[in-house]
Amino acid sequence: MIRILSLAAALAVLPLSAALAQDADEPSSASQAAVEAAAEAFEARMEAFGERAEAIDEDEGLSKTDRAQRIAALWAEYQPEVAVFTAAISQHAAVIAQQALANIDMEALVAESLNSPEVQQGIAQGAAAGAGIATNSAWSQTDPESLVTYELMAQYALDQTLDDEDESKTPNAGD
Repeated sequence: MIRILSLAAALAVLPLSAALAQDADEPSSASQAAVEAAAEAFEARMEAFGERAEAIDEDEGLSKTDRAQRIAALWAEYQPEVAVFTAAISQHAAVIAQQALANIDMEALVAESLNSPEVQQGIAQGAAAGAGIATNSAWSQTDPESLVTYELMAQYALDQTLDDEDESKTPNAGD
């Protein structure tokens, strides 16, 4: 459990750290610097949490229940720090995302994606499937019984429309 919590904390920071490392050539913005500082502080606190939790877990003088209770109390102690870190990241994430997206040429990305062999194959398969459905559907068959059914449906719809039109032209007796 201890390793899972530490791993979860590390995984929360990893994408941000990787994104910030890729942009190391560009001058860091205030948001990136704030995220880096918050991540470093949070990582240090999580390491301290991991050490304390492992010490509790390895204390053979404690029962399994006592260990679980102490680790839960330790986690409760660190929970506000997780909330503060999450709030700090959330505050700056939109600015960082906006900066990252500003450098992406969406038209080129879409064009490149549409020209990939896998996408072209998928489009061709979809078109073939659609054509097959249209060709083999009941509406395109010349079965005499189907044609009679379609004629009856069309006549019914036409009659309903004409009835509605007649009713709208006829003045109501209550007027």
